[in-house]
This record gives sequence, C-alpha cells and structure tokens, in this order.
Amino acid sequence: MGIEFGWWNKDDEGRKFQVSAIVHGGNIEWTMHQGHHTSWQPYSPNDDDRERLLYEAEKRLPRRLITQKQFDEIKRLSANEGPGRITGKRLTGRGPSLYKYDSTPGPG
Repeated sequence: MGIEFGWWNKDDEGRKFQVSAIVHGGNIEWTMHQGHHTSWQPYSPNDDDRERLLYEAEKRLPRRLITQKQFDEIKRLSANEGPGRITGKRLTGRGPSLYKYDSTPGPG
C-alpha cells in the first residue's frame, strides 16, 4: 500500500493544478491534473515539488500517520537523481487487458 500526498500548484499562466505523489515500493509516482473532469497525467517534479513532498511528510510524522522509517525513505527517494524518481506509471485497469484468458472449460 502506497502513501499518497497531494497539493495544489499554479502554472505560469496562473491556472491551478493538483499534484499527486504516491510513494510505494521504493518509487515515487508523480501525476497531475487540472480540473475535476480531466484525467491524471505524468508530471515531472521540480525542486519546489520535492521540498513540498518532504514538508507534507514532516507534518504527518508527529501525528504518527507515517513512521520514521517511511519518512527516511521518502527523504532518500526525493533526493535521488536516478531510479526511485518515477513519473506517472499508474495502471488504471482501463483499456485492453494485459492477460489473455483461456476460454476452455477447466476440470470439474
């Protein structure tokens, strides 16, 4: 189960958009969307976004919503320049199936 963080940012034109960072399995998945009826899209975070992620995680630490170990992992991943800084790899379940089902009847 991943830990989800979210906040609102403004683009250069002053329009608001929502940022979501999900930490799970040694990766951070960054996505964003603008407006309620738009789909989530991959997002490339900047340094301010990584600082905001640490700020949001620090707020959850004293309330025991995350453990110190989870906070240390988020801190390590947000500073990582290589793997562990994944952008938008969410699998929604929509679209073609990834598995081919066998239609032959089974035993019994």
